[in-house]
Amino acid sequence: MQSVIAIVVSYLLGSVSFSFIIAKLFKGIDIRKHGSGNAGATNTLRVLGKGPAILVLVLDVVKAVIAVTIGKWVSPDVMWVAVLCGLASIIGHNWPIFFGFRGGKGIATTIGVMVTLCFLPALISGVIAILSIVVTRYVSLGSLVFTALLPFVIWLMGRPPEIFWGSIIIGVFAFVRHRSNIVKLVKGKEHKIGSKQ
Repeated sequence: MQSVIAIVVSYLLGSVSFSFIIAKLFKGIDIRKHGSGNAGATNTLRVLGKGPAILVLVLDVVKAVIAVTIGKWVSPDVMWVAVLCGLASIIGHNWPIFFGFRGGKGIATTIGVMVTLCFLPALISGVIAILSIVVTRYVSLGSLVFTALLPFVIWLMGRPPEIFWGSIIIGVFAFVRHRSNIVKLVKGKEHKIGSKQ
């Protein structure tokens, strides 16, 4: 029962949309009606600028770290509980109950989850993803690179199977949420970071 409560709490924690809240506080707007329409750090950068975007990014990472930590605390000997708490926080971010199930794409939350579950594989995948963003200026491509690399790095580094399978599920979430970006990337119509919407 404690594990179930931890997973539900993690979903509710993930459902706190900091992009929406900060956009309301800073500009009095619904971030989902501006820019790309996504309630996440990248669109916050596009609409509100660097400061608010960094704040959203940090808070989205932190809420995921807290969610996984709750899972580890509730059931320290069962890795699946921590993994499921992490997945629940990402689901909450993507489909938040507090905001009509219209959220973000879950990459900052994914970073928080994976850094807490397996720091080194997340760091390696993250560095490669950041390099891809620097070279191409496509944040969406970097996000996809990060989530696609994670299972391979986790497997190569011999991390627990629960984390490996969790990373595959997270990768599916990421690719589903970025399906419109994938189409734009293929067509050469995706917006680059720093470009006007």
